[in-house]
Amino acid sequence: MASEEASLRALESLMTEFFHDCTTNERKREIEELLNNFAQQIGAWRFCLYFLSSTRNDYVMMYSLTVFENLINKMWLGVPSQDKMEIRSCLPKLLLAHHKTLPYFIRNKLCKVIVDIGRQDWPMFYHDFFTNILQLIQSPVTTPLGLIMLKTTSEELACPREDLSVARKEELRKLLLDQVQTVLGLLTGILETVWDKHSVTAATPPPSPTSGESGDLLSNLLQSPSSAKLLNQPIPILDAESEYICSLALECLAHLFSWIPLSASITPSLLTTIFHFARFGCDIRARKMASVNGSSQNCVLGQERGRLGVLAMSCINELMSKNCVPMEFEEYLLRMFQQTFYLLQKITKDNNAHTVKSRLEELDESYIEKFTDFLRLFVSVHLRRIESYSQFPVVEFLTLLFKYTFHQPTHEGYFSCLDIWTLFLDYLTSKIKSRLGDKEAVLNRYEDALVLLLTEVLNRIQFRYNQAQLEELDDETLDDDQQTEWQRYLRQSLEVVAKVMELLPTHAFSTLFPVLQDNLEVYLGLQQFIVTAGSGPRLNITAENDCRRLHCSLRDLSSLLQAVGRLAEYFTGDVFAARFSDALTVVERLVKVTLYGSQIKLYNIETAVPSVLKPDLIDVHAQSLAALQAYSHWLAQYCSEAHRQNTQQFVSLISTTMDAITPLITTKVQDKLLLSACHLLVSLATTVRPVFLISIPAVQKVFNRITDASAQRLVDKAQVLVCRALSNILLLPWPNLPESEQQWPVRSMNHASLISALSRDYRSLKPTAVTPQRKMPLDDTKVIIHQTLSVLEDIVENISGESTKSRQICYQSLQESVQVSLALFPAFIHQSDVTDEMLSFFLTLFRGLRVQMGVPFTEQIIQTFLNMFTREQLAESILHEGSTGCRVVEKFLKILQVVVQEPGQVFKPFLPSIIALCMEQVYPIIAERPSPDVKAELFELLFRTLHHNWRYFFKSTVLASVQRGMAEEQMENQPQFSAIMQAFGQSFLQPDIHLFKQNLFYLETLNTKQKLYHKKIFRSAMLFQFVNVLLQVLVCRSHDLLQEDIGIAIYNMASVDFDGFFTAFLPEFLTSCDGVDANQKNVLGRNFKMDRDLPSFTQNVHRLVNDLRYYRLCNDSLPPGTVKL
Repeated sequence: MASEEASLRALESLMTEFFHDCTTNERKREIEELLNNFAQQIGAWRFCLYFLSSTRNDYVMMYSLTVFENLINKMWLGVPSQDKMEIRSCLPKLLLAHHKTLPYFIRNKLCKVIVDIGRQDWPMFYHDFFTNILQLIQSPVTTPLGLIMLKTTSEELACPREDLSVARKEELRKLLLDQVQTVLGLLTGILETVWDKHSVTAATPPPSPTSGESGDLLSNLLQSPSSAKLLNQPIPILDAESEYICSLALECLAHLFSWIPLSASITPSLLTTIFHFARFGCDIRARKMASVNGSSQNCVLGQERGRLGVLAMSCINELMSKNCVPMEFEEYLLRMFQQTFYLLQKITKDNNAHTVKSRLEELDESYIEKFTDFLRLFVSVHLRRIESYSQFPVVEFLTLLFKYTFHQPTHEGYFSCLDIWTLFLDYLTSKIKSRLGDKEAVLNRYEDALVLLLTEVLNRIQFRYNQAQLEELDDETLDDDQQTEWQRYLRQSLEVVAKVMELLPTHAFSTLFPVLQDNLEVYLGLQQFIVTAGSGPRLNITAENDCRRLHCSLRDLSSLLQAVGRLAEYFTGDVFAARFSDALTVVERLVKVTLYGSQIKLYNIETAVPSVLKPDLIDVHAQSLAALQAYSHWLAQYCSEAHRQNTQQFVSLISTTMDAITPLITTKVQDKLLLSACHLLVSLATTVRPVFLISIPAVQKVFNRITDASAQRLVDKAQVLVCRALSNILLLPWPNLPESEQQWPVRSMNHASLISALSRDYRSLKPTAVTPQRKMPLDDTKVIIHQTLSVLEDIVENISGESTKSRQICYQSLQESVQVSLALFPAFIHQSDVTDEMLSFFLTLFRGLRVQMGVPFTEQIIQTFLNMFTREQLAESILHEGSTGCRVVEKFLKILQVVVQEPGQVFKPFLPSIIALCMEQVYPIIAERPSPDVKAELFELLFRTLHHNWRYFFKSTVLASVQRGMAEEQMENQPQFSAIMQAFGQSFLQPDIHLFKQNLFYLETLNTKQKLYHKKIFRSAMLFQFVNVLLQVLVCRSHDLLQEDIGIAIYNMASVDFDGFFTAFLPEFLTSCDGVDANQKNVLGRNFKMDRDLPSFTQNVHRLVNDLRYYRLCNDSLPPGTVKL
């Protein structure tokens, strides 16, 4: 090698060149290769040591440290012990000499490299590693450096990566746990010293309006007056150095708390100290002083102090997130809660100088986030534990949480607080369910808080009270859940309203209904402002202020209608009779509002601000229909009551609702409104099912419109919904009537004519429709097919779970269309978009009406498909037609899944050709393709074939099962079975994790239900092949997310023959492992204990995998020619 000085100059110029803007990528690759080769040389570290002590170039230092990191983590085993000693002694000296002058990222990297050595060598070869860190912390000059080393040690040694053996990982954790008490003591000392040192200067607090703040609530929360006094001391002003040391100490504590168990090592004095620092986050005075003094340095100081508060809250939250609390620690927890609620009161305290909201706005956003996290953890993890303490005032806590929630400065903050209330309401609901006897006592305790919460949440969703904030919400951009920010805000608020309703139904109703009434009055009063102008009716409200007020009122009405709809479920079931009059009032109002909107056609009225008011009017109308739809289950219950009493009231409710719906079912109405009307119609037909529905003139009108060939067709979605409703009116049995009164003959005729009208054009299509000399353009044909099949498929899908009679009538009406479809199918086989729709239709038929179709016709359909899907056709669909082609094949396989699941002998003759199709035609096409298309469906079909047709492969006789062990079950169709199993095995070698998970689940299910792993053919020829593949997958870490599932599957397979696993398979597996020597294989074998219970066995499997990877890593890093002893 060249001289050190020359090498350093060369390296510096290379590094400068590498990071220069003008250097080409080609040249960068050359330099990178050069540097990598240099790093691989034995003894390169000596040069790096020289570079580190002699250069000021950051790039060179970073490169040199990377060389050391690589040496220690990957090649340490092969480094001579003399060299190791030298490195262990030189690097810490270098750190001590230069830590004040090095850039922070170089210093941190050097610390990490030294900790890496400790990870390998402490305590055996590097016995003073940890004592050095403790000494650094204790010496005032090097305290910050010691704390950085301590945090890095906690990060790297407590939860090390996988490049250590399991034994070493366990040893390191134990060594660190032994040091915890000392370390926590040191950290407490540092924080207390800084606090006390600076508190002296602030001993006489300036008079302030806050001095009377330890009111009743405080003395309630903090039993001992001394702790209240302590927490009321003014916060000291820290210098920058102390600030820095405290932030490092708190960072160390946060990381330590993430892995050490809760124990007596975490002393009361440590907790109190952490809380002292948590006060920095809510100390506005310090920030005020910083900004008054004006210098930028003071402002930075103010931010730093806020950061100390954030770090202290991180420590508290780490402790809070532990669910397992030892008895002796419970008292500490209570003390922690009391101290945090002192802070909460400090934050939300309202006096003249400040409103709570502006105080929250002045606090650091991260501090508020941490504080909200604390409150969430308190409610979700510890409330049930703490509520029983008489000295903990839960109701006062809720008062503080209430103030905190409704003064949040950001929407996200408010959402997070609503989540906490949701958790609290869930907790109350489950508590009441488990202790029904105490229901009244629990509710009385919390009633005031809940009513307050409900009122405030309702106010928050109304423009009347909260316009400025609500107008900031985005109502256009959709998030990942397909909702806008406004919709999310409303939905989360309504969930809270609904949960309160569940606990306090009467209160909730009496709070909500009057507010709804107020807004309805405005809406219903609009009629008087409608004037007829030349262009049509218009709304005569033009003043800007009036328009704005109307806009707000309509938005609120829309939200309140959604709220009323959300509460519908709390009026049905057992409480139907008790809450009948409230529900009836609501439903009558809703019916009135929907009819009013439809009659005066508010959706078509001209307004002064069309871009705002028109969408508002349409939305209110749509929401009133949706709210009424939410009460369809209540109407159904009313229907069965009314059936007994035959009340006119119920009949008029339904008739009026139909009068409101019918005018909207037209192409002239906006989609939003049209679809709301269609959904309500479907609910009336499907959920309520009144006997008289068919005879209402408005329903007759809809029938005529839909069956009229000359009428303009509705948009697809609406057409499908209306046809579903009409079909259901005729097909679904009427509740509470005997079979003899169901009028099936008449309904059957009407249904046949409905379907006949809907499929008129479709049934006239001929198989020649695709040929060149066709009469109609192909695109028109496709439109007819799409429109008809989407309607028919939906009708079948909605009837599939109903009574046999309904399905019989449905199939009779559809029979001709089904036969037409089968005749058309071969003609369209090369049009994958049409084939896709046809197969969707057939799949729905097979799922819902296969019994009604009868065996001969079903056989004809299956045979047609099997003939059409030749190997060439499958290849064309999968390989050349993209996603539509693959979808076609997937639907075909889904149809076959339904066929193979059919009980009885009817479809058994198809099994050989279905298995042949899978294994000889589909599987070879997709086996080697990386794309997951078709694979999931194919393997599901193979699984269903095995699962539902086990006896096709294993003929078990009653005698054989009685005389277990006497005779092995007879095996039939063995080649097919073996081929299927081989396909499953192959799938585990592919990268697709979803397929892997699905297929592993299938094998495990076959074992649970049919004892797959115990079968002779599996045990003798396949068992250990599967175990081998699964172990290899674990070693490669290609499917790490499934580690647990794979471990359990290996156990289930091995448990069939533990002796064979331990004596034959394991030694054989280790022998075949490359990259490890004989001695290492012996150690791996010895460490695999012969445990036969699931937890120990899977632990042994993961230990074997970890250590095998570790040994390979070590061996790869040894210099060539190394002799291993």
